[in-house]
Amino acid sequence: MRLDRWFKTHYARLPHSRLEKLLRTGQVRVDGGRAKASTRLAAGQAVRVPPLPDVTPPPGPKHALSKADRDFLASITLYEDDDLLVVNKPPGIAVQGGTKTTHHIDRLLEGLGDGPETRPRLVHRLDRDTSGVLVIAKRRSVAAKLGRAFQTRSVRKIYWALLHGVPRPPQGKVEAALVKASGPEGDRVRKARAGEQDVAQSAVTHYAVVDRAGQQVAFVSLKPVTGRQHQLRAHMAILGHPILGDEKYHGDKDLPEGIPNKLHLHARRISFPHPSGEGVVDVTAPLPEHMARTFADFGFEAREADAAGAD
Repeated sequence: MRLDRWFKTHYARLPHSRLEKLLRTGQVRVDGGRAKASTRLAAGQAVRVPPLPDVTPPPGPKHALSKADRDFLASITLYEDDDLLVVNKPPGIAVQGGTKTTHHIDRLLEGLGDGPETRPRLVHRLDRDTSGVLVIAKRRSVAAKLGRAFQTRSVRKIYWALLHGVPRPPQGKVEAALVKASGPEGDRVRKARAGEQDVAQSAVTHYAVVDRAGQQVAFVSLKPVTGRQHQLRAHMAILGHPILGDEKYHGDKDLPEGIPNKLHLHARRISFPHPSGEGVVDVTAPLPEHMARTFADFGFEAREADAAGAD
C-alpha cells in the first residue's frame, strides 16, 4: 500500500496538503527514514506519525500495562485531573517510538483508555534526552483544544539549561530560522541560509542568564516563542554557547571536570488555560538527578532562581 493511501485509511480527516507538509519536513518516517507519499509500505515496517491531536489515530490492539509500567507512570506524574495528565519525563526516554525504540511514553499511553476517543494522547513533544514537563490529554476532544492552545501560543513554556560560557548580552532574543539537516548520525537542525526560505522554519527564543560560574558555565532560563525540533539546542549553539552535554551540537566537548556528559536541558515549567475553560494549569518539574548534581557543584540554587523569577 502507498503511504498516502495508508494515511487515507487510518487518518481519514488528515488533508493531503498537510500530509505532504509532514513528509516534506521529515515528521513522518518509515523505518526511521524520510519517505514520500508514493512510498510503498511492506508488512512489518514502522510508520512514525507525529502528534496529531485533532485527527483520529489508527485503531489497534490495546497494550496491556504491567504493574511496573503503572508504577513508573505514577512515579513521574506531576498533575492529573479528569482531562489532563502532566508528567516529568526523565532524560533518556523517548516520547514516541521509532526504529528500534519500543519503550517510550506514547507506548505506555496505549494501555490507558478504552478506545480511540478515550485513549490518552500527546499534544507536544520533548527530545529523548530533554527532561521535564510533558502534557498529555486524556481524550481526543481535550487534545484538540490543547492543540489549538499550542498553535495560538497561549501556552507558556520555561526551560532551564546550563551552557558552555556566558552569553553576551545576558538577556536577549535569538531569532534564527532553522532547516533540518539529516545525516548518518541522526537529525539535526541548522541556521537557514540564503535561498532556503521555502524549507526554513521560523524560530524565536528568549533567553536570560540567571547565574554563572565565572566565565565557564551559565545557568539560563529559556522561553521559546515557537516550538521547532531542537530549537533551544540549536539556538544556543548559534549563540556560540551550546548546552552542556549536547552531543548533537558540540556541547559534549571540553566539559568541566566531574560534570556528567548528559544533556543539561530541562522543561522546568508550563502554564496554560485549562481546556475546560476554568482556571489555569501551572506545573513545575523538579530537576533530573544529573542536573541537580551539576547545580550543586556550581552553587546554583533552583529555589532561589524560582523566587527570583527565572521561570
